Amino acid sequence: MKLDQVSAAMERIGIPGRDAYDLPTSTKRFPDGAWYRMEISGIERPAVMAALIDESQKRKVPIHRAISVVMGATLLDKAELKDLAQMAADAKIEVILTPGPRASWDVGRQLVTPEGGLSGLRFRGSDQLRQVIADIMRAIDIGFRGFLVFDEGLLWLLNEMKRNGDIPEDIVFKVSIYAGHANAAGCKLLESLGAASVNPVADLSLPQFSSIRQAVDIPLDLHIILTDSFGGYIRIYDGSEMARTCSPCYFKIEPGPACAAGPGALYKPWVSTQMLADWARVKVKYAQIIHELIQENFPEAKLSGIGPADLAIPKP
Repeated sequence: MKLDQVSAAMERIGIPGRDAYDLPTSTKRFPDGAWYRMEISGIERPAVMAALIDESQKRKVPIHRAISVVMGATLLDKAELKDLAQMAADAKIEVILTPGPRASWDVGRQLVTPEGGLSGLRFRGSDQLRQVIADIMRAIDIGFRGFLVFDEGLLWLLNEMKRNGDIPEDIVFKVSIYAGHANAAGCKLLESLGAASVNPVADLSLPQFSSIRQAVDIPLDLHIILTDSFGGYIRIYDGSEMARTCSPCYFKIEPGPACAAGPGALYKPWVSTQMLADWARVKVKYAQIIHELIQENFPEAKLSGIGPADLAIPKP
């Protein structure tokens, strides 16, 4: 079969037959009409959330979503989780909480071998599925409404539990970069499984991101700055084109040596709270810079204001 015939067959299923080299302007928007929002990762403890909120108010730049407790929500006690939820609720910031039990916590070590790592982060057995769901339910009881997921099986299971009434209807699930999806078909699958938004791998070209946008309606979570462990991307000057071609999108701001793996990992329980709080302030500054540059280069794009109604803001 010729490549053009393959493209036509893909397009009949709703998947672009080529990457979008023409970079068409997206016609999709957030419910409030905005093109883009700001997301900051690594809000690991209540004091870090306090720094994020304070810096956001000083710089008058809205932060819409906080990816929180990447080290694992299990490692915060209930009082800490309640404080985190209350601060986010008061500031009208969506929290996507990262539940605790996961493959890297397991006694099996295939995940850390050179080839075993290629199989990805997946939950091991029904016991680990039970444990991570219990951790999610613990956080739901405290008031959190959004959770990070990197296993398609867990995503399917959680949304089936929503349909059965075991998980409240207003709970949302965001798919992590660690799921490793990099094309329109993969992101379409995640959307069909109930993902509220999806974070493709960060080093895709603009035509590749744009082709994903053609196939899915949910927001794309795009790393505009990412840790050195992932390649050290700083794509600030791509921001205006990302907003134009990938709307609705969250800009993910995650500088530093490493996220959750390796000796420089920031999202570990032994990392200084003050250091994480200082980083949160820097990330807010970068959000301000990104917003300014988008408005200089593509002023048609609208940034959501504080606390749009569709955010999964905690309800403590």
